[in-house]
Amino acid sequence: MPLEIERASSALLPSRNALFGKYEMGRLLGCGAFAKVYYARDVLTGNSVAIKIISKNKISGTTLMSNIKSEISIMRRLRHPNIVKLYEVLATKTKIFFVMEFVKGGELFAKVAKGRFSEDLSRQYFQQLISAVAHCHSRGVFHRDLKPENLLIDDNGDLKVSDFGLSAVTGQVRNDGLLHTLCGTPAYVAPEILGKKGYDGAKVDVWSCGVILFVMTAGFLPFNDPNLMAMYKKIYKGDFRCPKWMSADLKRFLQRLLDTWPDSRITVDEILRDPWFKKGGGYEKTAAEAMSFYNQEEEEDFECCYGCLCEDGAKEEKHSELNAFDLISFSSGLDLSGLFDISTQSSAERFVSMESPEKIIEKVGEILKAEENTMRVRRRKELGIQLEKKNGKFSVNVEVYRLSDNLVVVDVKETGRDDEDEEGGLWTRKVKPQLRSLLLNKHLEESQQQRRGIENSGPEII
Repeated sequence: MPLEIERASSALLPSRNALFGKYEMGRLLGCGAFAKVYYARDVLTGNSVAIKIISKNKISGTTLMSNIKSEISIMRRLRHPNIVKLYEVLATKTKIFFVMEFVKGGELFAKVAKGRFSEDLSRQYFQQLISAVAHCHSRGVFHRDLKPENLLIDDNGDLKVSDFGLSAVTGQVRNDGLLHTLCGTPAYVAPEILGKKGYDGAKVDVWSCGVILFVMTAGFLPFNDPNLMAMYKKIYKGDFRCPKWMSADLKRFLQRLLDTWPDSRITVDEILRDPWFKKGGGYEKTAAEAMSFYNQEEEEDFECCYGCLCEDGAKEEKHSELNAFDLISFSSGLDLSGLFDISTQSSAERFVSMESPEKIIEKVGEILKAEENTMRVRRRKELGIQLEKKNGKFSVNVEVYRLSDNLVVVDVKETGRDDEDEEGGLWTRKVKPQLRSLLLNKHLEESQQQRRGIENSGPEII
């Protein structure tokens, strides 16, 4: 189900106890200072979901509202078997409702609190954690609050990363290439954050993963002290000891994960090649399944850009048509698209064409196919295509709307900046000139047809 912000109507399925007529609320799963999480059931499908309810009154006048908008935008980027899915967001005048995947097994914290795990089980969870973190980083997302409380275990024993409320994206990086917001949970925070000089989001996530691995295999924290400042000193110095039951390979691996110097700390790519991490072959299966999942999704999306039909027969042809509100919203003064867009740089372009929507999307897809080694290309809506840099720093969205039987509006938005492209944005440099050539040829062809029609419309000679 795609993410959407909507005013839900109880007319969908009348029910006295159903939230918005869509979800039957159940028991309380957990609560915090600003939100409560409940179990619920989708009355239409019968599927279980978890609903996080946030009170607007409690967060008004704080920075938490921007965090919520950021979390929504970030979770829209992520689609991974080891990341909790966000299905939709609903709202009333007083509350916000996050409808999410229900993970029945509960928190990893509750399991490890009962006793430390074996190295094999710890490795299995750690492999899934790194798979999810690698996906986040590839999409330009840094979690910044990884800890056992934010890792859930499902019925199959698989790990799911949750709670992206403190996450950052590459668009928040300053000119020095670093993030500067102080955040995280004290026992899991990286030493460079304590130094207050800026930090690399990917490297602090790796540090937190190291602390989590230590906790799973040791049963206690590597850096701990009743006095918070004393604990911070241990973190800053990297003062920890591995228990004797850990294997030599694991001790070596933890030393690299919990390296206090970010520049020499192990990277995600190096983790994937580490002997301890690869032992047993469990990760090869996890990685293969995840890669198969993404390749299938991206290949299907890319093929759809060329107008391919589903295997189960012809699909119904749908066109995005513009109504009066759409035309008004195209006005720059009424553009609401920035509400959930946290990127710092964006540009837009809009033009009218007589070419068919399918031909425009097909042409854009053909032009972009050459970029698939460094970019992700995927289908958006019925008549849209998205191209995104694999590091999440830059994207181009192209959508076509039918204005009338003979005219369409092509809406183009570039978000972020492609640092590697010194000649300008991909749309301006490559896509626009080739598409303009297509549309110009189409216009000339139409003009010639009209001219021939006029010439041939004279009186018939007998």
